[in-house]
Amino acid sequence: MRIEQVSESVHVVAGTNVNWAVVTGAGGVTLVDAGYPRDTEAVLRSVREIGHDPADIAAVLLTHAHLDHIGAIPTLVERYGVPVYTGAEEVRHAKREYLQQITPKQMVQRLGTRRGIVWVSQTLRVCAGHIGMSVPTATPADADTLAALPGGFVEVPTPGHTNGHTAYLMPSEGVLFSGDALVTGHPLLLEDGLQLLPDFFNHDEAGTLASARGLGAVEARVLVPGHGSPIRQELPSLMAEFVRG
Repeated sequence: MRIEQVSESVHVVAGTNVNWAVVTGAGGVTLVDAGYPRDTEAVLRSVREIGHDPADIAAVLLTHAHLDHIGAIPTLVERYGVPVYTGAEEVRHAKREYLQQITPKQMVQRLGTRRGIVWVSQTLRVCAGHIGMSVPTATPADADTLAALPGGFVEVPTPGHTNGHTAYLMPSEGVLFSGDALVTGHPLLLEDGLQLLPDFFNHDEAGTLASARGLGAVEARVLVPGHGSPIRQELPSLMAEFVRG
């Protein structure tokens, strides 16, 4: 686990090949995403290491309901009664009314390279026993609810990676949490830098690309991706080359 403070109120935590963010503000803490199932204790520890107790978590904001983003949620709900908010369509995905996630066959296909072998072994280790996890308490949040959470957020719909994928903007500090709509690194990517995840991770590749390009219009100065390192740069200028592509 590695913690990086990227603005006055935002700490980004790198867990097992995935990020979550701890956002502080009036009324406690908002957690943006929640790591893999076996990252749960690291999620709790990250909150403590920035001076808060897990009981201070006012809500989890979920960009999407893949296993590497929902891992600590069952513990947070059971122990602390933490509400979970996500995009309106992603609620259905979180409750597993349907599933849009890399398949076992697609994972096996990654075993053809050393990089893929390492990633698959790490992923199986942190998901073991939790493959069927869902988030039955997930609910959509209206604009007023999001604005009232610690940090204050605005929903930015970014369908493609999943049908209901949602990014979140924190206007007060110009921070955009892009989830997996736009990343800067991943064990299966050959290079770091602003990009999409490999296409087999995306339910709708064309939609993922369109959503990523749309983020170029968001007035933010810090990008917090679901995978890879945060970037401190005005987002419209950062995205200019990507959008042209």
